[in-house]
Amino acid sequence: MLKGKKILLGVTGSIAAYKIPFLVRLLIKEGAEVQVVMTVNARNFVTPLTLSTLSNRPVHTFPFDENNGSWTSHVDMGAWADVMLIAPATAATLSKMANGHADNLLLTTYLSAKCPLFFAPAMDLDMFNHPTTKQNVEKLQGFGHTLIEPQVGELASGLCGAGRMEEPENIVKLLIKFFSTDQTFAGRKFLITAGPTYEAIDPVRFIGNHSSGHMGFALAQKAAERGAEVTIISGPTHLNIQHPLVERIDVVSAAQMYDACKKIFPGTDVTIMSAAVADFTPEHVGDGKIKKGNRPAALKLMPTTDILFQLGREKSGDQVLVGFALETDNEIENARLKLQNKNLDLIVLNSLKDQGAGFGVATNKVSILDNKGNQFKYGLKPKEEVAEDILDRISGLI
Repeated sequence: MLKGKKILLGVTGSIAAYKIPFLVRLLIKEGAEVQVVMTVNARNFVTPLTLSTLSNRPVHTFPFDENNGSWTSHVDMGAWADVMLIAPATAATLSKMANGHADNLLLTTYLSAKCPLFFAPAMDLDMFNHPTTKQNVEKLQGFGHTLIEPQVGELASGLCGAGRMEEPENIVKLLIKFFSTDQTFAGRKFLITAGPTYEAIDPVRFIGNHSSGHMGFALAQKAAERGAEVTIISGPTHLNIQHPLVERIDVVSAAQMYDACKKIFPGTDVTIMSAAVADFTPEHVGDGKIKKGNRPAALKLMPTTDILFQLGREKSGDQVLVGFALETDNEIENARLKLQNKNLDLIVLNSLKDQGAGFGVATNKVSILDNKGNQFKYGLKPKEEVAEDILDRISGLI
């Protein structure tokens, strides 16, 4: 199932490294080519000789070999791989990945790799639940990396809880699923908007919102994995995306987002408007910072262009247009009204009343309504899984 796939396997210093020989053997059995890179601490838990024997390749830990003067190129390894897998991933390595530290060969290789990346954390319960670890995990997911969730079970400390690295068999299944993802959208052109817009008051201040862009970036990543050629138009966000089928356009204001959408929309098959676009923008923008003594009694606002409404007016019969609705009251009624008034095929509804949904979190809980009166409800899920649900509905329309 993985014949010919090049897998770059990073191993870090966790007791869970004892599972890695089994993982390498399973990957080789599935036909993959496996190149192992280890940290120095990882060698205390599993030997390079074991992994070299199983992978049929030399295992690398250091950039230089003092015995023969040779150099191991982290750039070449990063370019070689179809996918990079870091398992087990310790709290220390997650922190370094999230913050761009490059103090060993594994991390310099990670920073050089342009391929999709999976990471499988392994650590004690309290370490995994610590706020810094959770922030680092969310940051890495924001980079477009895929988390292989640690499992609940008995840990090396004797405690029982989340932090146990996923079993090798299940990791292999995830990789097989990744490489065998259906190509439903091959040849289709997608336009996806993401993130907030910032409406300038003066050169320093702006009107904005709390959107992180996570949902839109997850949609772009998952659509590309299914073969779509994706253009993502993003407002200000720290998120990144790594996929050869994804082109990114950065904007700041609602007007800039509208201009970008106008150019691309006519040539698209599917447009998903997941950005949180400002409804109002200041009538006048100060040339310099507005001082307290000169501040206006009121800030006059004017409406921005309703991008979704405009695209709905222009869409042809064979285009699919999807909108989002974040509501607090009369959710279904408001979402269905928006669906009809803006000529949408689907609308994705979420409510700020649902804990774990909305802005600034890695999860979402949505209902999807179509223009035939159907409603599909989903439970609380990671936004990557929500993206899959949305794309499944779009696939049914196409």
